[in-house]
Amino acid sequence: MTDIHTQFIELGQLRIGMFVYLDVGWMDHPFPVSNFKISSQSQIDTIRSLGLERIRYAPDKSSPEVNSETKPAASEQPGHQENKVTESPGAFAARQRRELLANQQASLQVCERQFAHAAQTFKQVTDIVHSQPSQAKELAEQLIQGFLGEILGEDEAAIRLLSEKAGEKTSRHSINVTVIALLLGRALHLGKAEMLDLGVATILHDIGKMDLPDRLRWQDEHFNHAERELYHEHVLHSLAMARKMGLSANVLLAIAQHHEHADGTGYPSHVQGDKQSAISRIVALVNHYDNLCNPANPAFAVTPHEALSQIFTQHKPRFHAPTLTAFIRMMGIYPPGSVVQLTDERYAMVVSVNSARPIKPKVVIHNAAVPREEALVINLEHENTVCIHRSLKPLQLPKAAYDYLSPRKRLCYFFERGLEAEPRPEDGAAA
Repeated sequence: MTDIHTQFIELGQLRIGMFVYLDVGWMDHPFPVSNFKISSQSQIDTIRSLGLERIRYAPDKSSPEVNSETKPAASEQPGHQENKVTESPGAFAARQRRELLANQQASLQVCERQFAHAAQTFKQVTDIVHSQPSQAKELAEQLIQGFLGEILGEDEAAIRLLSEKAGEKTSRHSINVTVIALLLGRALHLGKAEMLDLGVATILHDIGKMDLPDRLRWQDEHFNHAERELYHEHVLHSLAMARKMGLSANVLLAIAQHHEHADGTGYPSHVQGDKQSAISRIVALVNHYDNLCNPANPAFAVTPHEALSQIFTQHKPRFHAPTLTAFIRMMGIYPPGSVVQLTDERYAMVVSVNSARPIKPKVVIHNAAVPREEALVINLEHENTVCIHRSLKPLQLPKAAYDYLSPRKRLCYFFERGLEAEPRPEDGAAA
């Protein structure tokens, strides 16, 4: 995979030969894929009819003559003498910062819009699964096919932290697990058929909770024995619904085993690791991670950094070792949502991790001199003088830093595609 840089352009700038990204729901456009090189005027006309204000395109993947057409005129380029006279260095830097901030905000809005579309589709599935199981299956598979169209491209994908308001509890958990599981499946080099099964299994793994009383749909530390046994039955309810939908044997097995552990301590069948399928191991691990970060009672939540540490140090025997190793390598030491202190003692929150290169994530840094809504996302991979020193619990932050960074009580993840131009080191100091 390659690190593809994209930029936003107005619809009036669309040209044949541009490689574009349609950042709308995969069922909200008529094209077979969501990113492609424009080959005809009719495609341009169709794109303009979608109601978008701007669109992303990748110069590196577009025809060379298109890029020359879209470059600024010489008089508009930063190095031109006339521009230096009319725009001071400070004004030029401020304009660059505004443009970068606008691109970063637009990229986040794309993720949140796609998450909202996925949540809406998931709700449609749950609304009709009893009365129209075949239609529910078709919707679920379309949803995952859309995910795969984004994830299996040649661009690198990042795990992006969204706002807490994205999705309600049921859809948030299912989509979180699906997004991370698919990225892990790609890291483990699963084939496309297995990736489809993995996605369908993860998005539907808890669908049987619909048949439980409301108060038993989310595991609670205070359940008595009878309540815990009833809660455990959601696995069998999910399996029954999956059979009614006519899902594949591989999907059925993964749903049946999404609470099983490699050491036999899981439920409902206490199977050993050698009887778990490859995708079952992924679903069980990622499901456990998200339940640690997003429990029913937020008071019991642990930070993403703590969740990884807890899984590795306390629960390692429960999970397939190669799958766990790949998961930790993909998520990095500080997954999105982690609150950290940098080596220069500033506080920051991790908002994005490149799943292929997770060592130095993207962060928002507390800086009282910059309004929160104007803070740039800084890629630590491009910083030579600063890195993460330690992870913190949100309540360890000084109040000013806590209010500024707004650590999430509920973590919501999606994937982010196509990396934008990055801030220069001096921008990092300003954020």
